[in-house]
Amino acid sequence: MVPDIGRGSRTHGLLVYLYGPGKREEHTDAHLVGSWDGFAPDPGRDTDPQVALARLTAALDLRVKQAGDRAPAQHVWHCSVRTAPGDRRLSDAEWNTVAQRIVHATAIAPDGDPDGCRWVAVRHAEDHIHIVATLVRGDLRNPRLNYDFNKAQAEARRIEKEMGLRRLNAGDGTAAQNPTSAEKFKAERTGRPETSRETLREAVRQAVAGAEDEKEFFARLREAGLRVKMRHAPSGDALGYNVALPGDRNRNGEPVWYPGSKLAPDLSLPRIRQRLVDGIEGTQFPVAPNSRPEWSPPARERRSATGAAERAAVLLDADDDAAAQLVGVGELLDAVAQTSPAATRAELRAAARAFERATRSHARAERADTRALRSAARGIVQAGGALGRGEDGGTTAMLVSTLVLVTLAAARWHSARGHAQQAQASRQAAEHLRTAYRQAAATPMRVLHDQGRALPEAERRTHETTIRAALPEQGPRADSTSTKTDALVATLAQVEQAGHDPEALLQQAIDMRELDTAADVNDVLVWRLRRIAQLPAHPGEAPRRPQPGTRPTTTSANRTSERHTPAAAARPGASDPRSRPPRR
Repeated sequence: MVPDIGRGSRTHGLLVYLYGPGKREEHTDAHLVGSWDGFAPDPGRDTDPQVALARLTAALDLRVKQAGDRAPAQHVWHCSVRTAPGDRRLSDAEWNTVAQRIVHATAIAPDGDPDGCRWVAVRHAEDHIHIVATLVRGDLRNPRLNYDFNKAQAEARRIEKEMGLRRLNAGDGTAAQNPTSAEKFKAERTGRPETSRETLREAVRQAVAGAEDEKEFFARLREAGLRVKMRHAPSGDALGYNVALPGDRNRNGEPVWYPGSKLAPDLSLPRIRQRLVDGIEGTQFPVAPNSRPEWSPPARERRSATGAAERAAVLLDADDDAAAQLVGVGELLDAVAQTSPAATRAELRAAARAFERATRSHARAERADTRALRSAARGIVQAGGALGRGEDGGTTAMLVSTLVLVTLAAARWHSARGHAQQAQASRQAAEHLRTAYRQAAATPMRVLHDQGRALPEAERRTHETTIRAALPEQGPRADSTSTKTDALVATLAQVEQAGHDPEALLQQAIDMRELDTAADVNDVLVWRLRRIAQLPAHPGEAPRRPQPGTRPTTTSANRTSERHTPAAAARPGASDPRSRPPRR
């Protein structure tokens, strides 16, 4: 059961909408299911609806008029309450009970209080009601509505339990503010696919992903086309910032500004400064051995980011104080989403948006080092957009395969601490990433499958035996014609051709971290092997033997040797609210 609360100043206008046909004729059989005294006029059942609507408005506004200037400017309290998909249909009497419990819990009209605010509950659909109250009590005082949203949520959880409805995850006060009804209606009216608040939230997240300092962060906001307005103290120091979309104006023709803190709790300027305080300037990570100069910058940066993501997953599995890693993973997802190939962009953006909820909880890690993840995000942003072909497409699949396991590790981390909403958000992100992976990996995995089938029979049998010994449950049966390991067989053959020990390298890939959450263990091992052996992610390229003087990657000591390539020269990258690749 989902309550959604807003404020307004026009009682009659809201009632006209609730009793009207709706935006798309979706309102049917509008009628009252409850009111403050049980005798309020009901335009949905009156022979003269217009007269009844005027009478109902006058009755609700009576105390507002009596209070005069003491009445609040936003005197209309509006709460929609909706059951979850799949819930049973509630009767009018049950909805009346729900409404009475909500107005009691929020102090709109406490049980037994003769001076409670006047309210009505209107039903015009099977799955929800709208509670409308005017915020002047019978003693002409204003009700105390502190934390009314949190109280309504808590009461909804109790109602779900008692009425046998689907029990939704309880919040912890760290979620970003949802768009208001007015913002949603405005988006529909102007033909926008989402509200300005949601577009701006994503744009600000993308601007901070891998940013080196405040100067670069604000430069990215402006390059993305946003309007930016700073708030300064009398001393001249910046206290905060506001952003607005070009062309988004109010009824007075003024830009609609949103403070960063109203987009999300962690997007206020002080919180962004905390993230930037250590900086990533001058951060150096070892260059991956045998890295090919012909690989594109997006491909190289995605390889480096895969190593950082693997390390983050290990920390989430092993470290109780790993909350900051989630923030770094969120930045990495935002960086990948805004530079991803067109074929995977929608799913990666959806994954980044879902995981945004998982980056915030009351668990905080002080002074945690997230420079590796932030440097990886910076490298991806500055490398620019990746193509969906060749090495770019293959390394995208490599990175996304790892990010699936990282988000599942985040889900376990949150679940262990009772963070239900964040755990669910992590799982949603993983599902979007799995879809993006299937899109990105389709071509390279098909090529690898064909290469595995084309190997000489004796060579293929040798590598199948290696797989069966290392992973008995994954290896092909002796009498099986299964082709599920063909891509892994092809990769082991290329590992050997490149001068490595296939058996040792396969065991190293298995030992890197758990495989229980992998949808396809063979795919995960293919990408781990290709990364640590420095094989091309696009299997159309022939593997190259190690250069003289280099050591084959066959021991666990090399697992963390490849972390990140040096960050590109410090130059502000662009972040677009429509997620187009940054300007270069």
